[in-house]
Amino acid sequence: MSDEQPRLPNRQTPFSEAFVDFIPRDWAPYDSTLPERLPASEAAVTRREELSKAFPGERIVVPAGGLKVRSNDCDYVFRPHSAFAWLTGLGSDREPDAVLVLEPTDQGHDSTLYFKPRAPRTDPEFYADARYGEMWVGQRESLEEMRAMTGLDCAPVSELDAALGKNADSTRIRVLRAADEQVASRVDELRTQQQDQLQDDQELETHLSTIRLVKDDFEQGQMREACQATARGFEAVVRDLPEAVRRGRGERWVEGVFGLHARHHGNGVGYDSIAASGDHANTLHWIRNDGDLREGDLLLLDAGVELDSLYTADVTRTLPVSGRFSPEQRKVYEAVLEAQEAGIAAAQPGARFSDVHAAAIAVVARHLHEWGLLPVTPEESLSAEGGQHRRWMVHGTSHHLGIDVHDCAQALREDYRDGILKPGMVITVEPGIYLKATDLLVPEQMRGIGVRIEDDILITADGNENLSAMLPRTADEVEAWMAPLLAGEGR
Repeated sequence: MSDEQPRLPNRQTPFSEAFVDFIPRDWAPYDSTLPERLPASEAAVTRREELSKAFPGERIVVPAGGLKVRSNDCDYVFRPHSAFAWLTGLGSDREPDAVLVLEPTDQGHDSTLYFKPRAPRTDPEFYADARYGEMWVGQRESLEEMRAMTGLDCAPVSELDAALGKNADSTRIRVLRAADEQVASRVDELRTQQQDQLQDDQELETHLSTIRLVKDDFEQGQMREACQATARGFEAVVRDLPEAVRRGRGERWVEGVFGLHARHHGNGVGYDSIAASGDHANTLHWIRNDGDLREGDLLLLDAGVELDSLYTADVTRTLPVSGRFSPEQRKVYEAVLEAQEAGIAAAQPGARFSDVHAAAIAVVARHLHEWGLLPVTPEESLSAEGGQHRRWMVHGTSHHLGIDVHDCAQALREDYRDGILKPGMVITVEPGIYLKATDLLVPEQMRGIGVRIEDDILITADGNENLSAMLPRTADEVEAWMAPLLAGEGR
């Protein structure tokens, strides 16, 4: 055992020599049964091979990232960088400070996962380290256990510096800089022969975004499962709407109910839920969620369950709190639904990603014109010199979805916004119309109505699949679905 005493926070009682001598004694041995292989790690093998082909002869460094302080000595729940999770199969809570290194060989690359394995019970880390110690955060994996889980060669992170420094004067090194600045800084110290390190690293980050645009079979299955779990959360919210109305601050109640089901069916929510009642629905990213729910209002719920593998759904439904749409609410709702159906119909293999937005926004502009809101024709508004319709729908209709809610965000414009839709891509289709209560151009009886409808669409070889279709979309279907749930039937 090391003679060095651990440094302690000023509020922690020092450890006596008697305690240090006593604490490692008489523990049951660790279970020698190795864990099963993580399902996501099987698909990660092919992904690493694809990455290897893109950067032959180069050392690739992909950190998971470190723990981030929430306040004082409290950390946020850890989530690895998405590229690290995609390449290793490690999902929720794993693995702070780990680094995946792809070492170039004559045949391609050898992959090694450097991480912090559990310390022996004789080590001060076991009892004194509040971030990593077993007494504080639970039993960590050994090298052998992590190898069994991931199929990767594993080594202690203490050996990372030596691995990064090997032949550093003759080996081109790229690092996913955004994942961990400390690791990136260490790599910078080692790189001596590269002409533009930041450009090299940006190329790696862009490539890791781009190759995730098309989802493999495992990812598609995870997206289906995330949507199914999300539908269960939406159903639970509807069941509890009367309670949300009764208790006040009903938006918080809705957020909490969905979060409970997200945490139970998966890792948690994939992003901060938007539970926007009444005019709050007209604030696109309303995550304050501190308002009341009132009979006669609409509730815009934009929420998704993230699985333990980190794949997340992203679904929006706009629901009448009382279970019935008013005539004005139905009018706006059906216009948005028509726009969404046009967007979904445009989401075909071979189409451009931007075609989905163009199809949906054309419908939105037409309805805004029919209602007397647009000061110009729909065609003029939709032109590059127009854009007046954006007063009532400022956002785009779609984004890629997967291990991030806004997935593959570092891909180049020509591969994303101007890119071609391919089988295996998953995108959202989510038009909306937002008529703020303070907007004097809007007829008074329509002010304060905000509607968005969002589904998760998998591009297939011959069209598309609505992964979240288990949740009703038409106004009549929504009312029929809500009625028994609000009545408490089938609990």
